[in-house]
Amino acid sequence: MKRTLLLVGICWLSTWMHAQDNGNYKCQDGSIVFASSAPLEKISAKSTELRGIIDPAKMTFAWVVKINSFEGFNSPLQKEHFRENYLESTKFPTAVFQGKIIEDVDFSTSQKRTIRAKGKLNIHGVEKERIIKVDIEIQGNTIVVKGNFTVPLSDHAINIPKIVNQKIAEEVEVTVSAKLVKSN
Repeated sequence: MKRTLLLVGICWLSTWMHAQDNGNYKCQDGSIVFASSAPLEKISAKSTELRGIIDPAKMTFAWVVKINSFEGFNSPLQKEHFRENYLESTKFPTAVFQGKIIEDVDFSTSQKRTIRAKGKLNIHGVEKERIIKVDIEIQGNTIVVKGNFTVPLSDHAINIPKIVNQKIAEEVEVTVSAKLVKSN
């Protein structure tokens, strides 16, 4: 049932991104990095396949990244454990964050500012409401988004076996960087 709902959500996001071409901002090449700093090991991986859309008229957004697009682990075995054991990418192939921009933003004016994005973060099939601060820079038909936030693994039912709990942090730091371009 969860898998069906996730697939429906992914299809909806994909369709919504392609259908909403009038005045929305789209990202086709954003990056997302996660880092785990545990006592015995540091782990970092990056995906350059972050996709997103901002609808300035409705002040809404949606972001999606494929779990299997993360690269840069310390070893192939670490990558395999991340995909198969911890995030179960076969069952939960994507992470999604969608919601609303809290502050009023005039997207027609060039500016730099920090805003709050409130929405549902779905990782590992578990959805949690989050408010995440991000820095935005609006310049004409582009928006640059940068942000840092932490994700407690327990919030998304990601279980770490006791044998490796000194190698994987209970919270991972996530860094996002994306450029969105206005569609006509």
